[in-house]
Formats: sequence, structure tokens, C-alpha cells
Amino acid sequence: MTWKRVVTAAVLIPFVVGLVLWGSTAILALGVALVVMLAMFEYFALGEAIGHRAYRFWTATCALLIIYLQWLTTVINWTKMGGFAYAQWELRLGVYLTRLFPRAEDGIFLFVLGIAVITLFTRRTLVEALPSAGISSSGLILVAFPLSYAVRLHGAGTQGPSMLLFAMVIIWVGDTAAYFVGRSFGKYKLAPQLSPKKTWEGTVASFLGSLIVAVVFARFVTVPLKHLLAMAAVGNVAGQLGDLLESAYKRSAGIKDSGSLLPGHGGVLDRIDALILAIPVVWYYWIVIYAPTS
Repeated sequence: MTWKRVVTAAVLIPFVVGLVLWGSTAILALGVALVVMLAMFEYFALGEAIGHRAYRFWTATCALLIIYLQWLTTVINWTKMGGFAYAQWELRLGVYLTRLFPRAEDGIFLFVLGIAVITLFTRRTLVEALPSAGISSSGLILVAFPLSYAVRLHGAGTQGPSMLLFAMVIIWVGDTAAYFVGRSFGKYKLAPQLSPKKTWEGTVASFLGSLIVAVVFARFVTVPLKHLLAMAAVGNVAGQLGDLLESAYKRSAGIKDSGSLLPGHGGVLDRIDALILAIPVVWYYWIVIYAPTS
């Protein structure tokens, strides 16, 4: 199992790093959209395991709209800061469309309106209406919406790509440290009812691993070390919560892995579960507390 994890990571990580550091925010948004679709449909499969069938098409449509709106926000913000990274047609389109859907939250409201209409006019039996609306809504809110902040973080000024990579690396290193330390020295169970293999020793190793990443990144970015350490700390905690949350989903569905697309890792949702909460937490720290000017 370990060699499969290593090989899969060795193939995916260079591709992801290249996309984050050298791809435009528009290209990254397409990548995020693909990951969100795969993860969200795995989530819906967990729901179907307990008899909850999602409104897949409508939820997927609104998820893509939210990702687009997040990208659109980066275009507008970058233009206000004096950036010229976008073509004129993109800027004109952005100005026009923001009159209709200026924020990602508006995509969520459109989703709610659609769910209301679908629930009232669906051909499904009424006993399915509430579970279908529930699994659809939770898929959008717990998977698609938070992951869409990867687009916002990437487009947050000149340091955005580096900070998105930072958010990912603190999770990757933290997960790796937790995996090996937990297997070698783990004794005290963290949450046996959710994930029997997770230990407090692994949790501490994960946290320390993320802090080490902050120290290393301080050599390559202009962000003060104290802020990097703080972002690593809150991002790691959020990531571990996201990991446990996904374990709860799988436990409730009676399924070990969300999928089998990634050898050694399970499904896409299994691989990105920690990033779902870590990325938006790093984003909010970056914007609200650190508040860079460019």
C-alpha cells in the first residue's frame, strides 16, 4: 500500500505544483472545477449508499458557477489593484456579469432557489424530497464551496500562487508526518469512532510538520515568519478537522474509501479532504489578518 501512495504522489505532486506556480488563475480554476466534480460525485455516492439521491445535475451546475464567480472576483480585484494580467474581453465580460452574480454567495442563493423549484416539481416521491435536497446542499456547501477558495487564494495578488502552494504543502507534509509517525509510534487513539488508525502522536507530528513548512517557506516568500507560522497552525488544525469530517461521512455510509481513482489513496475526496477546510482558512487569514496590499 505504501509504494502505491508514493508512486501516486510522485506523479500528481509535480503536476499540481506546476499548475499552481506557473498556470494562470483561469487555468487553475478549470483544474479546481475538475477536482470539485470528481470529489462531489464521490460524496454523492456516499449519500446513495444510505439511500439519499442527490440532484446531481443542478448541484454540479451551481458548483461550476461558484468556481467561475470566484475566478471572476479575482479578475475584478486584480484590476482594481492595477494588474493587467487579463485580456480586455475578460474584463468587459467580468464587469457585465458581476451585475448579475457579483459574488460566489449569489451562486449559493441561486442553488437554493433551484432546489426549491426541483423539490416542488420533481417526479421523485415526496419521501425522497428532503434527503435529496439535504445531500445536494451538503455536497455544495461542504465540498464545492470551500474548495472554490483555491481560486480566490491563487488570484490574491502576486503572492497568491505561492500562498496556495503553501496551503497545500502544509497539508501534504502534515499528512505524511502523521502517517509515518502514527504507524511507528502511535498509541493513543484520536477519534476511534471515526478513524481507528488516527492517533494523538500522528496529530502532533502533523502539526509540527506544518510549522516546519512555514519555516522553510519563509526563505522564499516575503511574508513574515510569524504570519506563516500562524497560517500553518490554523491551516493544519482545519485540515485535520476536514480529514475527520470526511471519515465521519464514510463511517455513516459504511464505506472505507470514497473511491478508487487514486491508487494507495482511495478516491479524490480521500486525498483532498483536509484541503477542503485548510485552503479557505488560510485564505481568510491571508485577507483578514495579514491583509497584503498586493
